[in-house]
This record gives sequence, structure tokens and C-alpha cells, in this order.
Amino acid sequence: MKSTPLTALDVSHVSHAYGPRKALDDVSLTVGTAAFCGLLGLNGAGKTTLFSLITRLFDNTSGQVRVMGHDVRRAPKLALQNLGVVFQSRTLDPDLTVMQNMTYHAALHGIARRDAHERAIAELARAGLKDRLNDTVRTLSGGQTRRVEIARALLHHPKLLLLDEPTVGLDVGARRDILSHVRTLVDDGGLSVLWATHLMEEIENEDAVVVLHQGKVIENGSASEIVARQNADSLKDAFNTLTGLAKDKAA
Repeated sequence: MKSTPLTALDVSHVSHAYGPRKALDDVSLTVGTAAFCGLLGLNGAGKTTLFSLITRLFDNTSGQVRVMGHDVRRAPKLALQNLGVVFQSRTLDPDLTVMQNMTYHAALHGIARRDAHERAIAELARAGLKDRLNDTVRTLSGGQTRRVEIARALLHHPKLLLLDEPTVGLDVGARRDILSHVRTLVDDGGLSVLWATHLMEEIENEDAVVVLHQGKVIENGSASEIVARQNADSLKDAFNTLTGLAKDKAA
């Protein structure tokens, strides 16, 4: 019997370039099973490029990426079966109903129609949107749309969920609801999450954190450990020191 990997995601020595510009430089990080990990970085740090490599939108020609122990290059089907993703850009069809969006996505994963309908209802109920399944997406708020995208990403029962700046453009209440929902999925459902953000207030003291800056991992550990190592008052202050923003503001 094969044992469960200790890590849901293992990125080892991965680099990627767009022509002469290096977007990622020897990046390594891990996300534990049933854990929430924050990937912190400014715009242009390389977060989206990293997500594109993990999800196979781009091919990693250096290093190794494993999802639940499966190499995304050597065993892409097994790796992607364990992976759900919510990209920064909205990807639902606004003219279709919530249920139509869900079942269309399920069909792409080869899920039978009846099973897809049952899974969609279950995931929408967890997201607090069961009563909106027959409404068109364009009638939903920004926060509700995001929760539908999360529900859709979980239809095939992945073990790891990637979220790329999922709260961008949302008001404070919607951001709080999305974050609370995802943390509940981790705590109660055993899901592993890599949450990419530039918003420090979305990270809790004991969360695992990886700081990505100009394509390089410059710090990792729990949020409280990073704050202590930088002798800072908050994660935001520690991040500013690490990325040089503190010097820029002082200049």
C-alpha cells in the first residue's frame, strides 16, 4: 500500500525565462498536506509564472514539480487529477447559469452528468450558494463569483488547491468570506492550499509563508518566524524589509 506523501506540492530548483528575462530563478518550495501556505510577492514577482508551471500551462524545462508525489512532466494526468486551480482572471461564462458552468467543467474532467450534478450541488452548498445554481453568473457579486470558481475547482476532488490573488478587486467583506471559506476547507476537509497574494493581512501568524521576489525565494517559514528573524513588528514590515520597500519608503 502506497503511503501518502508528506507534501502536497514539492517545487524543486525550478527556473523559467521569457527570452532574456528570467521570471523564476532556482525556485524551491513545499506545501504540506492539509495545510495553508501563503505565497507572498509583489506584482511581477513570478507568482503567476510559477502557477503556470505547476498547472502545466507552461512546461518546466528545469527542476521538478510534484503534486501529491506525482511529477507534472512524467505523470501529468495523475498530478493534475490532484490539482484544482483558481486563476486571478475570472474564467466563468457570465451568460451561463452557475450549474451550467459547473457541469461543463465537470465534463472536461470526464465526470458523468449525474455525478457532476450531485457534486456541483454539494460544492455549491459548501460555498453557501446552493440557492443560486440556476442564476446566470452575471447576476452574482464579485465575491459570489469567486466562491463559484472555488467550488468548480473542487468538483474532481483534488487534494491541492492553487489560488492566484483570489481576492483582488473584492471589498473587505467579500475578501474575508472567501478567506474564511478556504480556511474551513483546509481545517475541516483536509485540503492543501497555496494562496498567492500581496495582501499581508490575509496571512495568519502560524501560516506557512514563502516570499517570492524578482523570481527568487528570499524567505520561508511560518509568518511569526519570518517576523522574528527580521526583528519586525508585523509581517508587512518584515516583507518590506526583505523586498527593499522599507528602504524605498525611507529614501
